[in-house]
Amino acid sequence: MAQDGPVMVTVDRAKVFRIEDGATAVIVGNPFIADVAMFDANTVVVTGKSYGTTNLVILDENNKPIVDEVITVRGSEDDVVSVYRKSARATLSCNPTCEPTLRLGDETGKFKEAAEQATARNSLAIEAASGK
Repeated sequence: MAQDGPVMVTVDRAKVFRIEDGATAVIVGNPFIADVAMFDANTVVVTGKSYGTTNLVILDENNKPIVDEVITVRGSEDDVVSVYRKSARATLSCNPTCEPTLRLGDETGKFKEAAEQATARNSLAIEAASGK
């Protein structure tokens, strides 16, 4: 896992790391920026949650650090279009067609509208799946 510079992770995406020595615990400096989970003793999954930089510490069976790396979480630039109206930004995911998406830093009204619609849609899907 050791490399030059920080480990780069994208918001809303997971990155898998293999640990040769085996890990017994993982610690993330700021869980607001990244989520870290052990899949098994040799596999750690880091998921980007918010923009920023934090650190990841992995401990061995003797609670000694075997990994201590800086993690930088950034936004995806793949298939993303940002529309600016003065200082207000709205983000679209464009693959193959453009649809509104939630992105930190978007104009509050657009972000809230997309979040409410996504939450309502998910609630309807859960209700339909449970037969209610």
